[in-house]
Amino acid sequence: MKISGRLSAIAPSATMAIDARQKAMRRDGFPVISFGAGEPDFPTPTPIARAGVAAIEAGHTKYTAVNGIQELRAAIAARMRADLGLSYSPEQIVVTNGAKEALFNAFQVLLDPGDEVIIPAPYWVSYEAQVLLAGGVPVIVPTREDQDFKLLPSDLRSALTPRTKLLVLNSPGNPTGSVYSADELRALGEVLEPAGVGVISDEIYQRISYAGPSVSFASAVPALTDCTILINGASKSYSMTGWRIGYAAGPLAVIKAMNGIQSHSTSNASSIAQYAAVEAFQGSQNAVDEMAHAFKERRDVIVRLLNEIPGVRCATPAGAFYVFPNVEGVLGRTIGGTTISSSLDLAGYLLEKAYVATVPGEAFGTAGHLRLSYACDMQSIVTGLTRIRETLTAS
Repeated sequence: MKISGRLSAIAPSATMAIDARQKAMRRDGFPVISFGAGEPDFPTPTPIARAGVAAIEAGHTKYTAVNGIQELRAAIAARMRADLGLSYSPEQIVVTNGAKEALFNAFQVLLDPGDEVIIPAPYWVSYEAQVLLAGGVPVIVPTREDQDFKLLPSDLRSALTPRTKLLVLNSPGNPTGSVYSADELRALGEVLEPAGVGVISDEIYQRISYAGPSVSFASAVPALTDCTILINGASKSYSMTGWRIGYAAGPLAVIKAMNGIQSHSTSNASSIAQYAAVEAFQGSQNAVDEMAHAFKERRDVIVRLLNEIPGVRCATPAGAFYVFPNVEGVLGRTIGGTTISSSLDLAGYLLEKAYVATVPGEAFGTAGHLRLSYACDMQSIVTGLTRIRETLTAS
C-alpha cells in the first residue's frame, strides 16, 4: 500500500526516538541515565491516583461527552480563574488525550492549505510536524541565546506576511525553560493585533515557574483573548503523563470545531483519567508546589555541573524542567578517536560511550546545543553529568 505523500516531510519525534533507544539499551543491561524524555519522575500524587481508583469502583468506565465531563471542565475553568485570572466557561474548554492532541486538533481546525504559522526556534519537536499535517507552512524564526531564546517583536514583525495565520508561543518553554514576562507578551501582542494573527499559547509548564507565577498570553493581552487558543493539561504539573489529560480553552466557535474533529478521531479522553484529573485541578495544590521546589533544586545543580565542563555553557532556565546548554565549544574536537562535528554527533557519542541520553539541538531547530531534562532524581543528575564531563575531557 502506498503511504500518503503528506508524510514525506514528517520525521518521528526525536525525543521519543532517543527514549526508545535508551530503554532498549537498558534492557540489554547498559546502565543508561536518561535526560531525554520530558516526564516527571514523581509518582502521580496519591489523592489523584485514589480518585482514579474510585472512578473505576464507581463504574465510571463508559464513554463520556466528547469535550469531557462537566465536572472536569468546570474544575479547569476554576483553576484558570485562580491561577491566571481568566474567565472561561466550561463550554469554552475541550478535554483531549494529552495536550499534544489539543495542539493537533487546533491546527487542524484553524489552518487551510498554505496558511503560515510562525514558530520561534528552538521549538518543541511536534509543532512543525503538526502544522505540516494540517496543510500549513511552518515559518521558523530563530531566536538568540543572548535574548534568552525569546521572540523579539522586531523579528516577529519581519516574519509576518499576508499568509500568516498563527503564532505559536510556548512559555515556560521546551527546550529552553524560557519564560516570557507580561511586558514581553504585550509587546508581541502589539505586533499581532493590527495584523489579525491568532496565537496558539502552549502553557503546559505553567505551574513550573521559578521566578514567580508564569503569565498567560491571554492574561497579558486581553484584547486578543478571542484570537488565542490556550493549551494546557495535567501531564507535567501533576505528574500524570500516562493518564493523557490535556485541554484547550478558547473562543466557543473554535472549541466547537475541535469537538467536531475529536468526535471523529479519539472520541473522548479516558473516563477514569478525567475523574482523576478533577481531583488534580480542584484538590490541594501542595504536591505541585513540592515538585516545583524539587525541580528548582535540581536545576541549580545541573546548571552548575554543566558550566564546569570545558566547552559547555548553560544559562539558568526560569521554568519547565529542561536545560539547553551551548556545546559549540566541544564541536570539531576528536574524542577517543571520534570526531564530534555536530550536536547530533555529540548526543550519539554520549549515549554510546557515557551511557547518557540527551537530545540534540537539531531536533528543536537549533544546532550546537543539547537538551537535558532534569525530571529525574538528584543522584542521576550528579552521576550523569560526571560521566559527561569525564567522557568529554578524555584524551
